[in-house]
Amino acid sequence: MDHLEKLEAKSVYIFREAYKEFKNLCMLWSVGKDSTVLLWLARKAFFGHVPFPLVHIDTSYKIPEMIEYRDNLARKFKLNMVYGQNTEALKNKQTYPLGTTSRIACCKALKTEALKHTLAGDWTRYRMNHSTGEYEEDTNKEPYTGVIAGVRADEEGSRSKERYFSPRDRENEWDVADQPPELWNQFKTDFAPGTHLRIHPLLDWTELNIWEYIERENIPTVSLYFNQGNGTRYRSLGCGPCTAPVKSEARTVKEIIEELRSGKFSNIAERSGREQDKEDGGGLETLRRDGYM
Repeated sequence: MDHLEKLEAKSVYIFREAYKEFKNLCMLWSVGKDSTVLLWLARKAFFGHVPFPLVHIDTSYKIPEMIEYRDNLARKFKLNMVYGQNTEALKNKQTYPLGTTSRIACCKALKTEALKHTLAGDWTRYRMNHSTGEYEEDTNKEPYTGVIAGVRADEEGSRSKERYFSPRDRENEWDVADQPPELWNQFKTDFAPGTHLRIHPLLDWTELNIWEYIERENIPTVSLYFNQGNGTRYRSLGCGPCTAPVKSEARTVKEIIEELRSGKFSNIAERSGREQDKEDGGGLETLRRDGYM
């Protein structure tokens, strides 16, 4: 068994443990490379079927190609696709692109708050109707209390503090100092009723592992990750106004892998193009403590 096969086997095991132990599961799908690999692994774990909803938080500022890709793949794989958004903040123009708030405050409103209320079911959720291929208001208001996410420990500092099975409080808030130990692959899955859980099957994967797996499995990804002739590509995808591409000549998955192996980005953070991460020193960890994905 090679390294990728070991990573895949562990992730599949975590998926099955989560499905066996917890009710009201959902999986976050940001449409980026990590959560798309997560989707691929979920289909492997359950023999081509994903037995829980995929939840996307639509800020309305995502690069349009991302939304087109999301919906095309949802239709192709017949995914139970749900999205939610903070319509009040959008209606009142309380967003960074309109200059009425900071980037961090915008993230908190359009991502953290939208995620919290979408999971709780107390804001409107929209579910894809596969008979029409369009979204309609979801009549299911049941809260999701087990949330599977494509978090990788190597992506940035606050994510390195996560567990595979990480408890949150009822408000989705994260106490970084109060997490169960996970020693020798002994996962704690026994939590008090009502505990909100975040589950992270990709915690041990690296950026390079993700691209190697995409190549091996021939997983479709958003073309924004590739240089399309202007000498740049996106290394990390987010909202259009706050995400910048990096300089790169990589046009294929193989060339991205070669680029990562060469050490070109060894001293450059994967999220270097995410402007909200630079707004203050602990901005992302602050957001994650409050429930950010």
